[in-house]
Amino acid sequence: MALIVGVDAGGTKTQGVVADESGHILKSARAGGANLHVHGELAVEKVLAELLDELCPDERPEALCLGMAGVDRPGEDVVVRSLLRRLGFRGNAIVVNDAVVAIAAGAKNRVGVVVIAGTGSIAYGIDPTGRTARAGGLGPLLADEGSGGWVGHKALLAAVRATEGRGEPTLLAEAIFGRLGVKMLSDLPGLAYGAGLTRERLAELAPVVVSLAQAGDSVASRILDEAATELASTAVSVARQLNFSGASYPLIFSGGLFTGVPALVDAVAQRAALPGAIPCRLKREPVEGALSMALDLYHSRKGSKT
Repeated sequence: MALIVGVDAGGTKTQGVVADESGHILKSARAGGANLHVHGELAVEKVLAELLDELCPDERPEALCLGMAGVDRPGEDVVVRSLLRRLGFRGNAIVVNDAVVAIAAGAKNRVGVVVIAGTGSIAYGIDPTGRTARAGGLGPLLADEGSGGWVGHKALLAAVRATEGRGEPTLLAEAIFGRLGVKMLSDLPGLAYGAGLTRERLAELAPVVVSLAQAGDSVASRILDEAATELASTAVSVARQLNFSGASYPLIFSGGLFTGVPALVDAVAQRAALPGAIPCRLKREPVEGALSMALDLYHSRKGSKT
């Protein structure tokens, strides 16, 4: 029996599934984050090695698809492919952006636009001609507006401003400080500049913003409103670069922020107002899209050998 593996590697968690050649899932596993920029090459290799050892401890799979943020940029796919070769994959693995596997999981013909808002954010699209486009997904210093990390950072800044009397009063101040385990403003610099405030930890503050927005805090509500606007702009940017020829296509929403704030889907879709776009939450896990692409790779390789 051939083993086929799909992996979805994110900043917070990495999910993997192994299936037989018919696509029947045999086992799933979960490991820590595996973002090349955040965790580094060696840490990513360790996570993937542990995940593979759990999924198929006795043999390496016949085919693998790895969806990972950022790997579609020049040079980065080379690093990941080299890493996979060290893990025993030579020609039987494909590496794509994590947004690609989300589209594969959410669109039957793998055509459409996906907006992902997790620790980071990105919009990515594929039109019927196979042309691709992206917006965002460049990390916190350049472009991940509307992400969980961005929302958490905005909330932290609002808490600081409110505490200093420079900003609008908000319940975020007490809630954010409590979640971070600091008692006063003077405790924050040591945490912020001592590498304690990672993007992942900032993303963990997003549920606080959601909770207080639902309770009526105007500052928290404004942050989520800004997130919707930013995410909509990425979807519009991607759609403008592609050609759907007037046909309808799925506008897929994926990631923890949309899970935590279902209303954000409608808010982003309404702001984007893309003709022909059919908004939908991703109902399958992105890792299932990775598995689907790995199965395609397996059958194409098997066919080429016959």
